[in-house]
Amino acid sequence: MRMTLLALAAAMVAGCASTPADKDPVQLRLNDLEARIARMERIVANEVQVSQGLDEVQGNLRELRGQVEELEHNEDALRKQQRDVFGDLERRLGAGGGGAGAGAAVGPGGAATAGAAAGAAAGAAAATDEAAGSNAPSPTEQAVYAQAFDALKAGSYSTAITGFKDFLHNYPSSSLADTAQYWLGEAYYVSHEYDSAAGAFRTVLKKWPDSRKAPDAMLKLGYTQYEQKQYPAARATLDEVTKKFPGTDSARLAAERLKRIPAQPSQ
Repeated sequence: MRMTLLALAAAMVAGCASTPADKDPVQLRLNDLEARIARMERIVANEVQVSQGLDEVQGNLRELRGQVEELEHNEDALRKQQRDVFGDLERRLGAGGGGAGAGAAVGPGGAATAGAAAGAAAGAAAATDEAAGSNAPSPTEQAVYAQAFDALKAGSYSTAITGFKDFLHNYPSSSLADTAQYWLGEAYYVSHEYDSAAGAFRTVLKKWPDSRKAPDAMLKLGYTQYEQKQYPAARATLDEVTKKFPGTDSARLAAERLKRIPAQPSQ
C-alpha cells in the first residue's frame, strides 16, 4: 500500500513538472490583459489621430469660411457701388430719360465701375425712349447706338468712345445724335480724358441747346472743369446750371459741387 501511494505521488509530481508554463491560469490572464491593453492603446491612438485630423479640417473650414465671408462682403460692396453708379442711369433710360440726374451716372470724383452689360434690344428700346417726340431712329441706328452704350455700361470705355464716334459720323442727323454726343463725353470723362470730355459736352450745348441732355451736359462740363482744377470756370458753369435748370437733379448736384470748390484767394 505504501509503495502504491509513493508511485502515485511520483506520478503527480512528474505531471506537474511537465505542465507548460503558458497554461498557468494567472499567466494566461496576464497575457489576455496585455492584449486588451494593446488593443485599447491602438484604439486611443487612432482616435487621437482622427481628432487631430478633424481639428485640421475644422481649421481649414474656418479659414475657408472667413475667405467666403470676405468675398461676399466685397461682392456686396461692389454691387452697391454699381447700383449707385448706374442705378439712376438705368432708371432714367428705362423711363424715357431726361435732363435730371446725369451726375449720378458717373461718380463726381471721376471714378466709375463696370456694370453688367444690357442686351442690345434693351439698349435699343432705351434709345427709342430717349428720342421721344423726334423722328424714330432706324433699327440700324438703334443697334449701333445700343452697342456703344452697352460697352460704356460694361466699362469698355475705349470701345464705347469708338462706337459713339462712329455713330455720330454715320448718323449725324439721327434723333439719337444728342444723346450719343453726351455719352461720348461721359466715356471720355470716366477715362480721365478731360479735354476731350469738355469738348464733347460743349458740343451738346452748342448743337442741341434744347436737348434733354443739355442740363446733364452742362453739369458734367462743370465737373470736368473741376477735375482740371479750373475752379473759376467750374464755378461759373455750375452756377449757370442752378440758374438755368432750377428744381432739377442737375441743379441740386451742381449746388453740392459748388460747395466743394476751393474759395478764391483773397486779393
